[in-house]
Amino acid sequence: MRGEESSDSESGRMEESSVRRSLETLCQELNMDEQTAAEAMDNFTAIWNTYTLEGEVVHWLACALYAACRKGSTPTVGKGLMEGNCVSLTRILRCAELSLIQFFSKMRKWADMSNLSQDFRLRMDRLERNFEVSTVIFRKFEPIFRDMFVNPQGCEAPRQPRSRKHRRLPCHISDVFKFCWTLFVYTKGNFRMIGDDLVNSYHLLLCCLDLVFGNALLCANRKELINPAFRGLPPTFLADGCVPQSELPPCVLEKLCELHDGLVVEAKGIKQHYFKPYIQKLFQKQILKGNETLLTEMLDPQNFIENNKAVNREYEEYVLTVGDFDERVFLGADADEEIGTPRKFVQERAASQAAAQNQQVEKCGSLAPSTPLTGRVYLKEKDLLVTPVSSATQSVSRLQSMVAGLRTAPSENLLQNFKSCSRDPTESILARVKTLGRTFKEHYTNDSEDTPGSHIDFAENRWKLAEILYYKVLENVLVQETKRLQGRDMSVLLEQDIFHCSLMACCLEVVLFSYSSQRTFPWIIKVFKLAPFYFFKVIEVFIRSEEGLSRDMVKHLNSVEEQVLESRAWTSDSALWSSLEVAGNKVPTVEEVSRNRNTG
Repeated sequence: MRGEESSDSESGRMEESSVRRSLETLCQELNMDEQTAAEAMDNFTAIWNTYTLEGEVVHWLACALYAACRKGSTPTVGKGLMEGNCVSLTRILRCAELSLIQFFSKMRKWADMSNLSQDFRLRMDRLERNFEVSTVIFRKFEPIFRDMFVNPQGCEAPRQPRSRKHRRLPCHISDVFKFCWTLFVYTKGNFRMIGDDLVNSYHLLLCCLDLVFGNALLCANRKELINPAFRGLPPTFLADGCVPQSELPPCVLEKLCELHDGLVVEAKGIKQHYFKPYIQKLFQKQILKGNETLLTEMLDPQNFIENNKAVNREYEEYVLTVGDFDERVFLGADADEEIGTPRKFVQERAASQAAAQNQQVEKCGSLAPSTPLTGRVYLKEKDLLVTPVSSATQSVSRLQSMVAGLRTAPSENLLQNFKSCSRDPTESILARVKTLGRTFKEHYTNDSEDTPGSHIDFAENRWKLAEILYYKVLENVLVQETKRLQGRDMSVLLEQDIFHCSLMACCLEVVLFSYSSQRTFPWIIKVFKLAPFYFFKVIEVFIRSEEGLSRDMVKHLNSVEEQVLESRAWTSDSALWSSLEVAGNKVPTVEEVSRNRNTG
C-alpha cells in the first residue's frame, strides 16, 4: 500500500511540475508579470484538484491566465489605474494555440468551475456577442469591397525597391483593404453601443467604405484601386478615369445601401452623429493626416503610410487597454485556424446546404464561424435563404414602412374616438405615454446587469418608432372593439393603465427585436414592472391589429407567448393567481376558451 501511495504521490508531483513548466513557457512568451502568473497557477491548481479537465492542459491554463489578467490593474501615466495588465486575449490564444470559438466554450466552463463574478461573465457575454457581430460584418465587408475596388485577393503588393530614395510607394489595394477594416474596427471600438449591435455596426461599416472610396477616387493612383464596374462611380470617372481635383469627394452611401441591404436613413444617421465627427476628431489629433476640412487626401502617398501606422498603433492600444479581441484577426493568413472554423469545412457545408435546398448561397469565400448569429437562418415567405445582415435590415425596413407617414401623436380619427367616450381619456393617455417614454429612455441609456447602456440618440429613435406604432395599433384596436361591441362606450378599456402599458411594451418589443437588440423579452416588462401575465394577454390583440408585422416578428411574439405559458405565468407572485381569485377560482374549460376566441 505504501508503495502505491508513494507512486501516486510521485506521479501527481510530476504532473504538477509539467503543468508549471507549461505555464512558465506560456508566461515567458507573453512577458507576463509574476503576480498574475502566480494567481493563475493557484486558481488552476484548485480547479485541477477538484475537476477532471478534458483536452489540452495549456488551453485551460490560457483560461486561468485570462481570468487573472482581467482581475488585475496597471498604473498609467496621468490616468491612475487601468483595468487588466496589457496582455491581450489574442496574444494569449496565439501562444496557447487556442481558437476563439474553443476559448468561449472553455471559458464558460471555467467561469462555472471557478465561480467567477457576474461582472466577469457579462464581460465574456459582450465579448462573444461582439465577436459574433464582427464575424457577420466581415462576411459582408469582403464582397462589398470587391464590388467597389479592385479585388485584393490574388494581388501581391509590389516589393519595395532597396534604394532608400524610393521608400514611399503608392498604397496598394491590399493595404487599402486592411486599412479600411482596421479603421472600421477602431472606430466601432470607441462606440460601445455600436459594437454589439448588428444593424448599427453594418451601417458604420458602410460609412467607412464610403469615406475610403471617396479618398481613393481623388488620389493619384485611383485607376489601380477603383473597380471600373462599380455602379456608384460618378460620370466623370466613367468618361476617362479622371476626377477634377476641385471636386468634393462623392458620397456613395445611398448607392451602397441600395446595392447591399442597407437602410439609407439609418446609415445617414450613423454618419452624421457618430462617424463623421469621430473622423474629424482623428484629423484634429493628427492621428489621420490629409485635408481636415474635406476629410480627404488620406490615401495620398505622403499620408497613407503614416495614417496606416497610426490607425494600427491606436487600435493596438485600444485592444490592450479597453478591448480584448483583436478584430484584425480576420485579415490574417491563419484567420481560419485562429477563429476556429476551417474555411474548407465552411465551404463544403454551404455547398451541401445549397444543393439540399436548391438555393444559391452567397458567393463569398470568407470566414463563417458557426456562431449563434451566423447560424441563424431566417426564412421568408418563399423559403428564401438570406444573410443575418439582410434579415436584420429587412426587419428594420419593414418596421419603418409600418409607421411611414405617421406622427408620434394620436391621429385625428383616434382623437375623435377619444372624444366620443363618456370620459375623454386624451390627457391621461398622453401623460402616460410621456412617463413611459422617460422610463424607457432612462433604462435604455443606463448600464444594466445584462447589457451596457446605449446612447440617447438610439434610445430616442427606438422610442419614436414604438410611440408611432402604439398610436397606430391603439386606433386599430378601438375600431375592431367598436365593431365587436356594437358601438359600446370604450371608456372602461381606455382607462386601464395595465392595457396601455402592455400595449406600449409590445410595441417596444417589436422595435427592439427588429433592431436585433439584446434587450428583448423579458427586458421591457422588467423596465415597466409589468406582470408577464398581462403582457401575454395583449400579444394576440396586437398581432390581430397590425397587419404589417413580418413573419419573423410574429414568430418572435409567439415565442414570447410560449415563454410566459411555460414558466413565467406560474411564478408565486404572478398576476394569474389574483385573476383566478377574482373569477372565483373557476378555471375556464377548453370549450369555453375556444368558443370565446371564435366569437371574438
